[in-house]
Amino acid sequence: MRVVIVEDNRTNLEVLTQLVRRMPSIAVEGFTEGASALADAQCHACDLMIIDNVMPGMSGLELVEAVRSLPSHRHVPIVMITADADRLTRLAAINAGATDFLAKPVDPIELRSRLTNLLALRSAQNQLEDRAVHLEAEVNRATAHLQQREEDMIYRLARAIEVRDHETGDHVERVARVAGILATAMGFDADFVRTLWLAAPLHDVGKIGVSDAILNKPGRLEGPELERMRMHPIIGAEILADGDSDMLRMAEQIARCHHEKWDGSGYPHGLAGEQIPIAARITSVADVLDALCSPRSYKPAWSASEAFEEILRSSGTHFDPECVSALEHAWAQIVPIYTPRFDAVDAA
Repeated sequence: MRVVIVEDNRTNLEVLTQLVRRMPSIAVEGFTEGASALADAQCHACDLMIIDNVMPGMSGLELVEAVRSLPSHRHVPIVMITADADRLTRLAAINAGATDFLAKPVDPIELRSRLTNLLALRSAQNQLEDRAVHLEAEVNRATAHLQQREEDMIYRLARAIEVRDHETGDHVERVARVAGILATAMGFDADFVRTLWLAAPLHDVGKIGVSDAILNKPGRLEGPELERMRMHPIIGAEILADGDSDMLRMAEQIARCHHEKWDGSGYPHGLAGEQIPIAARITSVADVLDALCSPRSYKPAWSASEAFEEILRSSGTHFDPECVSALEHAWAQIVPIYTPRFDAVDAA
């Protein structure tokens, strides 16, 4: 264990150093001025400090206060050596952060006894801190494992709906990637981006309540078929309702509102503008972009540049202008998802 001694008198410092070094498993560092000891504390940890009260320059009290302000030394035992037995002096030292006191001249037996007890206390503190670090690492590993399982289950469910809908491969994964890029470009923090990345793939989970005949019909839907298809946002929201996690609550919003339009002409509720949750507004852009760039029974796949221009034209009507602006700013990151190689024309 490392002990730091601060004593301006070099003879006294040498005596204290020799006394402490006789104790087992102790390394000692000595300083004759407070500023040097403080600089050491800012760079190196220690297990106990012995500080003389009366020193030129930085006093013992000032040094104790400065050391206590360092996170690494918040719980380090500090013994103050003082020739002043005045009660006010001791109270000031306690208020500054001193743990114990030794009177001058220092009694070697008393010094050893006090240091033995304080170092035993510090050893227990170190063991608790090590245990806390170990437990934190275990919790982090367990949390990461749970997050991985959550992601795996979400994507398996989303892909199951995707296969049933005969979507072209990896639709939900691309929608999640684009939504995450857009959210980042809009300045949302990492927690929001990750939650959106997990929730966006569930946007079409309500299609589980739509018949295969409608989902797999070649050509466009009309009449009752279209009305039934337009029920999938409500079905999806009902499936995801009352979730406890932020991800499920966001997924419910996205499932319910990803077909709403900025101008209020969307479905199922005809919401407009900021009535539509921001996660749904972002996912809407990502979903339409992917749908345009993917082949369907009623249309061929559009090029990335064609889809990009269509979304720009729909800013302020179908889409939130802020989301479209994010698409413009992040297009260089998005276009490679839809082109086998970077196309300078599309990225312009």
